[in-house]
Amino acid sequence: MNKSDKVRKFIFDNVKKHPRDIANVLAVKFNFSRQRAHYYLSKEVLEGSLIKTGRTRWTQYFLANGKYIEFVENIQPGLAEDKVWSKYVKPIILSCPENIFRICAYGFTEIFNNAMEHSGGTTIFSDVEIKNNKIIITIIDNGVGIFNKIQKALNLDSVKEAILHLSKGKFTTDPSNHTGEGIFFTSRMFDKFSILSSDMFYTFQDEDWFLSPEKNEKFGQGTLIKMEISLKSKKIPREIFNQYTDQEIGFGKTIVAVSLSADPNDPHVSRSQAKRLMMGLEKFKTIVLDFKGVSSVGQAFVDEVFRVFQNEHPDILIHYINANEDVDAMIKRGLARF
Repeated sequence: MNKSDKVRKFIFDNVKKHPRDIANVLAVKFNFSRQRAHYYLSKEVLEGSLIKTGRTRWTQYFLANGKYIEFVENIQPGLAEDKVWSKYVKPIILSCPENIFRICAYGFTEIFNNAMEHSGGTTIFSDVEIKNNKIIITIIDNGVGIFNKIQKALNLDSVKEAILHLSKGKFTTDPSNHTGEGIFFTSRMFDKFSILSSDMFYTFQDEDWFLSPEKNEKFGQGTLIKMEISLKSKKIPREIFNQYTDQEIGFGKTIVAVSLSADPNDPHVSRSQAKRLMMGLEKFKTIVLDFKGVSSVGQAFVDEVFRVFQNEHPDILIHYINANEDVDAMIKRGLARF
């Protein structure tokens, strides 16, 4: 083995442990200058064996066929999510099954673009890891926070209501440029989709959702989004789209978490709560109301949803799931009156 081959092997064997200081480690090992070390590293980058991230003292190197990469991008003119995907993420994901590759491509570019165009921040931190037979993609911005931005845009009383409207799909603070569908479909494609912002942690997993208080230690008020999917997943993007779309009307079905329309200690009894729940849902043709976590509902709430809203939008189909015995009885009682 000649010296160049030895240097190359040493880089591949050690870059994972020394992503930031591999140039120094290489120079010491082979007793040559850091400039010479950078020459060898740059050669591997050009050949596609290594991925270089950052600049100057923030430079890091990662194996292109490795299982981990992290990088930081400043939000500025010219930054494009597809170029970031191709440069940093695609090489890590390339050997994965095609359906996983397509899901990761859709999810990363959608969420990265949201951070670029909606966060109001200056920096986006991302990492991708293949671990325990699954891919984990994390995207963090230092902006105003996604829940906080929605809350202010709609003049809502609580962060929970912001999460409610975000989870419906078709909501965007920039309707002239965005459809608001990206987060909805991304959350369905991945096995687990989580948002941490405004000290609230929202997770969508297996058609179920979870909400808990938690601090964002990385960027404070910004937004952290984590997407996880098994390498054995059989999900196909086209099939996910088909579950919620119609050939004539496009994205036409949504599932809504009813409990997010009121505080945990407040019963769902008022027409105002019902109106907040149904706001924006006139854009859909099929609405599935998920009553998980709702202990009771009142007559006025039921009437506003199942009679008033339905009469205003007779072409919309309204279904409900996960209703306990009391809620189910109240809904059926209300429906019987109509």
